[in-house]
Amino acid sequence: MKLNRLTLLTVFCLIALNTFAQKKSKKDYVVTIATDEGKMRLILFDETPKHKANFIKLSKDKFYNGLLFHRIIKDFMIQGGDPNSRNAKPEDMLGRGDNGYKIPAEIEPNLFHRKGALAAARDNNPKKESSGCQFYIVEGRKWSKSELDKQASRAARKLTDAQKKVYETEGGTPHLDGAYTVFGQVIDGMAVVDAMSAKPKDERDRPDKDIKMKVSVKKMKKKKITKKYGYVFAS
Repeated sequence: MKLNRLTLLTVFCLIALNTFAQKKSKKDYVVTIATDEGKMRLILFDETPKHKANFIKLSKDKFYNGLLFHRIIKDFMIQGGDPNSRNAKPEDMLGRGDNGYKIPAEIEPNLFHRKGALAAARDNNPKKESSGCQFYIVEGRKWSKSELDKQASRAARKLTDAQKKVYETEGGTPHLDGAYTVFGQVIDGMAVVDAMSAKPKDERDRPDKDIKMKVSVKKMKKKKITKKYGYVFAS
């Protein structure tokens, strides 16, 4: 069968793109969030490309450096990324700041609020669009079967049996599933999240002592990430 010039060009382009994708998939970004309490390292999910690209860009632009974890709730989560938190006074109300845009929701059924999940904060908009900058990291807790049934009834989608098992054995915040975009996971430094969530705070859940962040990203070979942090990528 003869192929015309345009068809050949298309084939060569597809081969080149496929080869590039294969090469690209051998590496991924590791996010490091450094605080006075220690460092957390996270992976961002390919299933949520808009959130992943946005977080990487903001991190490279040093947007997050100097911002606070302004809201902490033990056995629930820690939240940060409000641009108004930079140099904020103790009496300032935080949590409503933004960077001028929202991100379309990327709520994937296989990504859920297990312990260590990275998710995007949002306001009460009907499309469930995410804040362009604010995020939270799940601490959560373990749930008994009866407790989990009650939590699951509050979720915006049905939990799978596998997800229920994770919530029973590892912990998380199941009632948030289906309502917020989960786009990453802590792969090292979960003890830092636990320590931060337990800090003294005021009636607004703001830590009595400011917890500043410094966020950076580094591209590493996936094999090295697995070897160093134990995170296994989906095949």
